[in-house]
Amino acid sequence: MSTSFNQGVLALEDGSVFRGRAFGAARTISGECVFNTSMSGYQEILTDPSYFGQVVTMTAVQVGNYGINDEDAEDDMLRVSGFVVRELSPIVSNWRSHMSVDAYLKRYSIPGLDGVDTRAITKKLRVAGSMRCCLSTFGIGDDEALAIARVSQDMAGSDYVKFVSCKEPYLWRSDAPENYNQAYMPVGTTMNAPAIPGKKFRVAAFDYGAKHTIFRKLVRHGFEVQVFPATATAEQVREHGPDAVFLSNGPGDPAALPYIHKTVGALLGEFPIFGICLGHQIITHALGGTTFKLKFGHRGGNQPVKNLETGRVSITAQNHGFATDPKSVEAGGAIVTEINLNDGTVEGLRHTRLPVFSVQYHPEAAPGPNDADPLFVDFYRMVEARKAGKI
Repeated sequence: MSTSFNQGVLALEDGSVFRGRAFGAARTISGECVFNTSMSGYQEILTDPSYFGQVVTMTAVQVGNYGINDEDAEDDMLRVSGFVVRELSPIVSNWRSHMSVDAYLKRYSIPGLDGVDTRAITKKLRVAGSMRCCLSTFGIGDDEALAIARVSQDMAGSDYVKFVSCKEPYLWRSDAPENYNQAYMPVGTTMNAPAIPGKKFRVAAFDYGAKHTIFRKLVRHGFEVQVFPATATAEQVREHGPDAVFLSNGPGDPAALPYIHKTVGALLGEFPIFGICLGHQIITHALGGTTFKLKFGHRGGNQPVKNLETGRVSITAQNHGFATDPKSVEAGGAIVTEINLNDGTVEGLRHTRLPVFSVQYHPEAAPGPNDADPLFVDFYRMVEARKAGKI
């Protein structure tokens, strides 16, 4: 691995400066500094569109030992703004690997920083909260880096969905599992084509920054997936004639998306709806509820969640910096079904009259545990019951 050992810098808005070894692209960027507690799955993290605008610090001591492959990417490009690690593995060893993390970041012009005290960074973010930052691998001084950090865009109030959503509708192909990066095809005259053989229900999936594994999971659980951009209208969805609607994950502040709230609000009651992560927060707003920014968010594959209806505790994968105000959704007819056992925040909602439910975490588990995989089965059964006139 030909890693560069030029000096790089991470500056936080509170005045903290961390110097380390630069890798990846030679760039100076700004964003929100956050941390992720996953022990593996760094490629899925790097390509997760929910990290748009953020510099991710990994709490795992060493990153990069199994390299990068063509199958594990969650998008067609890297979506983090920058990447910070304690130790970038000098050796890449895995039969699936095609390149190193250093080469991967260089390919997509993303800067990285190695050899810094990620424990100190994480402790600082837990105490003070997520902070605006500057990451430079371009040789700038501390004062300049701090100045850039302090004028960078705040995540609160930011619409980042417009940067990561698809531009046109397309049909997610279920017949090309060997190459997930090519597992889609544009929609032309196929918009109203018959369902793919063996797939019983058609779902209109809003792409707010969706991870590829979510669509793969929907296909595996009996859905034909028609993907729509975040700007699609309710009428465009109706023209497709779906059996259900799915709302994906995505970056930024859910309160900054009134055009999406309006669309989803218009679809409530017409179709069974399942939302995850940002999609969960969108349902909150569509029901007239509100969200708020968490101090440092939930990012990692080890978040404990309790289902209040069954008493079951699941370990979940999460990546979000905002949460639902539980009291705000009551007037809209929803109840809280799940909570985070670390801080008591809302992790799930269910409408009491409509076939609508959502979770704050990532049931597709990429990366993370598979405890929440049955939610896709629950969605299928909800659609099946609706089609049978039972709900």
